[in-house]
Amino acid sequence: MQSIKKECTLCDLAVEISGFKLETKEGLQHFCCEGCLSIYRLLNPHKLLPPLNEKKK
Repeated sequence: MQSIKKECTLCDLAVEISGFKLETKEGLQHFCCEGCLSIYRLLNPHKLLPPLNEKKK
């Protein structure tokens, strides 16, 4: 049985650690490291979902 390898949303390297994920307007994104996750957040604020505890104005 083959395991499906995920690629980092930002740099396309193989995702070997499963803890770096982010739910966005485009679905669940996977990252290879905290650096790629942080850079994605900085470059794509319009794709991020608002925090669940944020009050609507």
